Amino acid sequence: MTSPQAPPASATGNNMSMKSVTRRFVLEGLASAPAIGGAVSIVMQPTPATAEEIRGTSQMTAQFVTTADGTEIFYKDWGPKNAQPILFHHGWPLSADDWDAQMMFFLAKGYRVLAHDRRGHGRSTQTFDGNEMDTYADDVKALVEALDLQNVIHVGHSTGGGEVARYLGRHGTARASKAVLLGAVPPLMVKTAANPGGLPLEVFDGFRETFLANRSQFFHDIPAGPFYGFNRPGAVVSQGIVDNWWRQGMMGGAKAHYDCIKAFSQTDFTEDLKKIDIPVLVMHGDDDQIVPIGASALESIKLLPKGTLKVYEGLPHGLATTHPDIVNPDLLEFFVQPA
Repeated sequence: MTSPQAPPASATGNNMSMKSVTRRFVLEGLASAPAIGGAVSIVMQPTPATAEEIRGTSQMTAQFVTTADGTEIFYKDWGPKNAQPILFHHGWPLSADDWDAQMMFFLAKGYRVLAHDRRGHGRSTQTFDGNEMDTYADDVKALVEALDLQNVIHVGHSTGGGEVARYLGRHGTARASKAVLLGAVPPLMVKTAANPGGLPLEVFDGFRETFLANRSQFFHDIPAGPFYGFNRPGAVVSQGIVDNWWRQGMMGGAKAHYDCIKAFSQTDFTEDLKKIDIPVLVMHGDDDQIVPIGASALESIKLLPKGTLKVYEGLPHGLATTHPDIVNPDLLEFFVQPA
């Protein structure tokens, strides 16, 4: 975005053949995509504004931040308000719920854990416009400033990794201490003359066709196939994981999701990565069928001034969900290591 081949899409009339062929083209194209098999001490931030103070400001409601264009961004904020904050950024087309395994783990470790639904996703406003990386980054800035977060650790998966890169590149690192790019899309997913290892634009055109043909079925096929590696021989499929992916995806707005395909595939984060002057951990499975490692993590690490690369043999794109027992301790180690 995974298990034995997903059941065919339900369709009627002349659309059946087009839907089946397009969906097969996208999934098989992803499955055949090429793959290639530092830290800093944490300084606890001052106690942020109290809940009463936050509720008294004009841009805040109980679980939403309202941005300059009137978009309501849903967020979760768990744990002690004076603890080290970790802000999680989800992938397409999911929501803050995709981070349950990490938020519960780090909450138990005493951290303040936060996650938001990107505009157009989850419980946030189903926006018609602004569904591109600059606005996503501006929305993060609005959230960070409204909650007066300091010394934030940003963790971004897939599209969320692009959001982290663009936020830090566009708005600086004054309020950040570290970042993690997990199965992330930077520096650029689409194939260009300067990025020959990327995926052809036709793959993303296929995404758009299949999305428009039957979004609900597409949102089943992705997690039941390549996203979690459930299409690999011997994979143990979790229907609950597949259903939860579908649930999160269908909560969001179709227009925003459609626009976001361009945002995650055609945004170039090269210059953003070069500007990030805090430690960044790049984590990637070498069997990632969604964001092939060769054109992503292995290129990002060359651009980051303070990057550390950790490659996971045989793990899929959605490794934080399938293997939290591996990912969470590695995140914790990165968070607590001295410079």
